[in-house]
Amino acid sequence: MREIILPHDESAKRLENYLKKQFPIGYVRKVFRKSGVRVNGQRAKPNHVIGAGDRIQLYIPFEANADDTKPSNFRAKVDILFEDASLLVINKPDGIAVHEGKTDRKQETLLGILESRYRAAGIKPMLVHRLDKDTSGVLLVAKNSHSAKELEGLFESGKVEKRYLCLVVGRLPNNEGKIDFPLPGREGNPVRAITRYRLVKRFSETTLVRVTIETGRRHQIRLHFAHLSYPVVMDDQHGDFGFNKRFRKEFGLKRQFLHAEKLTLTYADQSREWTAPLPKELGITLQKLSGL
Repeated sequence: MREIILPHDESAKRLENYLKKQFPIGYVRKVFRKSGVRVNGQRAKPNHVIGAGDRIQLYIPFEANADDTKPSNFRAKVDILFEDASLLVINKPDGIAVHEGKTDRKQETLLGILESRYRAAGIKPMLVHRLDKDTSGVLLVAKNSHSAKELEGLFESGKVEKRYLCLVVGRLPNNEGKIDFPLPGREGNPVRAITRYRLVKRFSETTLVRVTIETGRRHQIRLHFAHLSYPVVMDDQHGDFGFNKRFRKEFGLKRQFLHAEKLTLTYADQSREWTAPLPKELGITLQKLSGL
């Protein structure tokens, strides 16, 4: 049994919300499903309100894995490209989830790190769009609810240009193209998704392309190129696993080759543009592919 005693300055909150900040969401769901949580010795449900001095007992063992033990400099990985009173622009590294999930505790996600960093200033950063855990590059974050609402509106209305650099398996036959293929929306039903690409360079077994997306569906770029049978190199979910294994052995790349390199929009009557440099490991891979 594991016991957590809330400090004297802890504000009132729902038990489930508190636990989600301490553990992966999958573990939290498990303890409630198996009735493995008590508050002050009494069985408690997710909506139970807890506060200062309460004792939380967990009767389901939590087994930490490699993802639960981040290095001590984990927080230092957040690279801020731009900041003002309303906005934060982050150069997100690969391997960090933007928000909590089944295997990601909130405090070890980008949003959790930012909330911790800005808490003393009374600022609660808010996500207005997403990048996959293994995608790097430009990520825009609002610093207040007013900015978040405005920015979300720009994304939803297609007034934000998002450009990616992507290496795909195989030699794409066309120098440019449009992928218009429906993907699952928020409710799981198929919704329109549009991806455009332009050739940068063909290699012997791969193609480097610049990509813009007119919609923001989950895993959109990865799913669209997989649909064309040209999956993203080193995509471990939608990719060519045999090719990825061989590519990793030959070129040493351990992450998917997808990078959000540029974001452009007009906000507060001002045109804004931010770029994120290509991560070192992706640059080295391109050099090796080019024989340099």
